[in-house]
Amino acid sequence: MAYDIELVGKIGSMALINKENNILDYTLIARLSSELKPGYVWVTSGAAETGRLDYIKRNGFELDGTLEEVKTDYSAQGQSILMATYRQYVDSKYSLRQVLVEHQHFNDPQKREHLKEMLLRCPKQNAIPIINYNDAVSAEESRRFEIQSIIEKSGKAVECVDNDETAAQIACLLKAKTLLILTSAKGIYREAGREETLIEEICGKDVYELLDNINECEEYCKGASRVGANGARAKLEYIKDAAKIGTKVIIASAKYSIKSILSGEAPATRIFVK
Repeated sequence: MAYDIELVGKIGSMALINKENNILDYTLIARLSSELKPGYVWVTSGAAETGRLDYIKRNGFELDGTLEEVKTDYSAQGQSILMATYRQYVDSKYSLRQVLVEHQHFNDPQKREHLKEMLLRCPKQNAIPIINYNDAVSAEESRRFEIQSIIEKSGKAVECVDNDETAAQIACLLKAKTLLILTSAKGIYREAGREETLIEEICGKDVYELLDNINECEEYCKGASRVGANGARAKLEYIKDAAKIGTKVIIASAKYSIKSILSGEAPATRIFVK
């Protein structure tokens, strides 16, 4: 199969945070950023949590308001910090491009094609796209109404409220060779929290067997790392579309380098058709 892009990578919010000091893990971001290059598309979570920590640092307390209002305000504050941090550590010879997406960019054929063409131009222009969901302008009530309307018309819809889904849909859009999901865990475990139960491979002789084996592994997954996160089970559900088109999926810990994960040196859960 011919692939249009080398790698779509995604890092989760909790993997970006230094929990001991409640700040962005600048060492981790610097290390990962130094590996980014044209041909890679990077999906990053963390805007809301970064904004929250920054607001507390500057004001000494958290915001009041509804969950949606607070998430909106924190995201707007954290997005600029997140991008400035990536820009600081990505090789200066490469351009960096922020891309904020919503469900409409995947459910509308014209917008989907526009997004695809823009992202495919990036490697040719020596640029690296950094993608995040546009929480700052996404209202939950209207989003649900729009999604339901799309489902009624076409039978299914891309929601993208979780960046795991966003990354998987980007991988499908661009026919990525590899989809890399970085988390705070080493991969998918048979028993939650027990690293010795890491599932190193989920594979099959064809797509049908692979999907059956993914479904089986979903039964091992319970819980999530934070409120609002969907956990390992959702990751496996979201990556199915990418796996169907032949993209190799890797779920691994952000503490390892991209190079060591792709080479097979670092532990991870690798999902593919044999």
